[in-house]
Amino acid sequence: MLRRALLPALFALSATLLPTTTSADDTSAASGLFAHELRRLHSGEVVRLADRLAGQPVLIVNTASHCGFTSQFRELEAIHQQYKDKGLRVAGFASDDFDQEADNEEKAAEVCYLNYGVTFDMFAPIHVRGAQAHPLFRELARRSEAPAWNFHKYLVDRDGRVVATFPSKVKPDAAEVRAAIERLL
Repeated sequence: MLRRALLPALFALSATLLPTTTSADDTSAASGLFAHELRRLHSGEVVRLADRLAGQPVLIVNTASHCGFTSQFRELEAIHQQYKDKGLRVAGFASDDFDQEADNEEKAAEVCYLNYGVTFDMFAPIHVRGAQAHPLFRELARRSEAPAWNFHKYLVDRDGRVVATFPSKVKPDAAEVRAAIERLL
């Protein structure tokens, strides 16, 4: 019961900690990549991705709450905390494409917000591969590759170009991920 009461409060706190940035050029590649609206995980709030992500370096990750890589939420949050003031955005996109997401959003949100203390943007479950993939992930696949598993990471520059991808087994705080992030900042 306490967890159920804490979840909305933690989500509200995480939403206030995340700045909103609006892209000045809606015709840019970044705005094109992020020209979609999505619901935030568990809150129902619909946000325009371009307002949250365009014009900034972004680490995009497809996530699942019941995966062997789920503990990467801890490292993703650490990366978010370390680089958010330098402009990096971390964005998690829950997906059940690999049959490892919680059965409902409340349980997925509990894993993210309560178990791992996530404060970066997390979005409600979407498809990330195949014919049903959300347009964002179809475009990421076109520009680089489709995720082969949960916790595939895309590093996107301020102009919306995919500059690096990292498979699931590469932790978000690995030296090669940090080096790629630091080159963008």
